[in-house]
Amino acid sequence: MPYVQQIVAPKRDRKDGPVLLVEDSRTFASILSYRFREEIGRSVVHCASMPQLEETLKRGEQNYPIAVVDLNLPGSPHGEVLDLVIRYGIPVVVFTGSFDLGARERILDRHVVDYVIKDNERACDMIVESVRRALANRDVRVLLVHEPGEARDQLAALLRAQLLTVVEVATGEQGRTLIEINPDIELVLIGQHLPDMDGLQFCRRIRRKHGDDRLRVIGILPTADRFLSVGFIKAGANDVIYQPLLVEEVQCRVAHTIDTLSQMKQLRIAAASDYLTGLFNRRYFYMMGPDLIEKCLQTGVSCSMALIDIDHFRRVNDTYGNDLGDTILTGLATRMQQLVDMDQNLVARLGGEEFALLLHGMDGARASIFCEMLRQELAKLRFVAGAQEVSVTVSIGVAEIEARETFDNYLNAADQFLFMAKQSGRDRVFSDHWMRVMGEAGQSRRPQPFETGGDVLYLT
Repeated sequence: MPYVQQIVAPKRDRKDGPVLLVEDSRTFASILSYRFREEIGRSVVHCASMPQLEETLKRGEQNYPIAVVDLNLPGSPHGEVLDLVIRYGIPVVVFTGSFDLGARERILDRHVVDYVIKDNERACDMIVESVRRALANRDVRVLLVHEPGEARDQLAALLRAQLLTVVEVATGEQGRTLIEINPDIELVLIGQHLPDMDGLQFCRRIRRKHGDDRLRVIGILPTADRFLSVGFIKAGANDVIYQPLLVEEVQCRVAHTIDTLSQMKQLRIAAASDYLTGLFNRRYFYMMGPDLIEKCLQTGVSCSMALIDIDHFRRVNDTYGNDLGDTILTGLATRMQQLVDMDQNLVARLGGEEFALLLHGMDGARASIFCEMLRQELAKLRFVAGAQEVSVTVSIGVAEIEARETFDNYLNAADQFLFMAKQSGRDRVFSDHWMRVMGEAGQSRRPQPFETGGDVLYLT
């Protein structure tokens, strides 16, 4: 099998810049500027004439991720405004009032992101959506599995014009390997004729492991054969596109597929998130926790479980009301997200005032030190109840995961140490590591400062 290199995402220097709006109509300029700011969160640099645009681009003060360009700008009788913006390497959505087949060819020959005709009651909606989608496309990876040739080159160019990150391979086996080592590939376009298998075989093989809720497949068919289309759909494809390619059809079908992926992603996030704090919820923690622990055990990476409970939280609710209680829960969750590496560790609200952490790469000693830092930082937070400031403390139980057991056993172990923290006065961290250190030192159950690996862990 040929060597397949892992994909490395390119740098996006223009990603966070303002939208360049080239439009002489005050009405359209005002509406679009407002909507870009309010709905997409992007500032706007507006140019109303060709000289103003030339001067703005020469100054080079901004990196524009995208431009919306009026094709019929005064001083640009033959679309010179479009050529000027493209020369600066800025992706373009064309906004035009006059349109015919000749104009269509001139626009599409320049590989624009999209075009929208002004003579449409939804024109502004379509422009905003096109810009939103183009900006989001920069984070979407597409795999093109197609035999080399003019058809693949044309399709790759159309996809890159949509600002998608595109990787091209020629064989089905290369495509399968890339999907396995790059789980963030979300869309695959597959040709029918490959050197090592046909498109139908490729679809069947990847569908054995990858559902269409995370990976969408579009078949590229050499003919409008309905039986072949049905075959692709039954094999696991989500859509098909016929050759010769029609630019607008490719744009629409790919955009629809990516929109569906985005909606599914939002549903997964909603299903996995705690409604109040935005942290992962109990269901997600129980679903993902065992897999993460198993990976740590297989690779020999240390990991620990921690349970966090807010001290006397019921008393806070009874004294100050549930609104302040919710504010405290949200504030603590936000601070935990700032302090915990969310890419490496799993943090969830299990319910009520209890949180759980699965700490990757931390044995009992390191996890105890980390949780003590977390305890101290959470105690610094202040919340306002009328004219009064309120603070809370937390108790934390930490258990190192050293062998394969049931997931409930790991949680129960951390819960036992959490119970000990509460019984000994709250506002402290208890762990199996602390118990060992205290036992070896012959000290009493009253926690005292001690050193671990060069770090001082204060258990008050």
